[in-house]
Amino acid sequence: MKALTPFQHVNINVTGSEMHREVEARLARSGVDLSRVTLYDIPTNDTWCRDHGPAFVVNPTNPEPLAIIDWAYNAWGGKYPPWDNDDIVPTRIAEARRLPVFYPGIIMEGGSIDVNGAGCLLTSRSCLLNKNRNPALTQSEIENYLADYYTVEKILWVDEGIVGDDTDGHIDDTARFISPNTIVAAVETNSSDENYPILRNNLSALKSMTDLRGKPFRILELPMPAPVSYKGQRLPASYVNFLVANGVILVPTFRDKNDAVAIAILQREFPERKVIGVDCVDLVYGLGTLHCISQQEPMANKAHKGA
Repeated sequence: MKALTPFQHVNINVTGSEMHREVEARLARSGVDLSRVTLYDIPTNDTWCRDHGPAFVVNPTNPEPLAIIDWAYNAWGGKYPPWDNDDIVPTRIAEARRLPVFYPGIIMEGGSIDVNGAGCLLTSRSCLLNKNRNPALTQSEIENYLADYYTVEKILWVDEGIVGDDTDGHIDDTARFISPNTIVAAVETNSSDENYPILRNNLSALKSMTDLRGKPFRILELPMPAPVSYKGQRLPASYVNFLVANGVILVPTFRDKNDAVAIAILQREFPERKVIGVDCVDLVYGLGTLHCISQQEPMANKAHKGA
């Protein structure tokens, strides 16, 4: 929050007055400008707003251009009950913001997809085709939902996610669009690492993909940190879980030699933004980092169709 609030306003969901006071106190102690923060009393079961939070969509031709998609949510295939509060977070935010809501009626998580704002959507088979989400739907039917609600025309698939990812392979740990024609891809150079064959296979798939005009994407390789574990459990540490915000990129770091390498690569790609590393060794114990814990809201006067 201290790194983010100098660049933009931030909204946080809290549960009740006690948590409200505690969060404000923690922010104040950290030197955060509280005028840059709004706390909403919206209860949650878990912290990962990327997955249960509102998927904002934009129609710039409408007088009221913003709306919210409230996908159904089941805590990554029923892994962590209860999830009843998380499931209705998008609608509660829509009520607070007085925005219209669309209800597709199927399970979908924000971290499972990434879009380029130009008609393409990137996702993984291991997650979206997993029978613990929408067992009655075929790949083609899932693609139709994605096309209808995210206003995309082409669905691009990789096979798997990284080791330690309890989401069954969210794309936001392996590959992300950073422009309409550029994809950042996680790569593992240590051939003895468990992620090596997974990420090599994904990289090969990414290099074969094309945009709506049939033009190959530019693939930018981002290294992986050395394995991060907790009590013998491999954790999903990845620099690809960075957060793009107004004027700043926040990059998860893991006290690893590749921290600086990842920051430098992204700084070259985003010269107009300040790239800041945020230590996520503690946060990744919860099996996610900066992109997972956040959900962007587009500015209606600057957002574009498909964003």
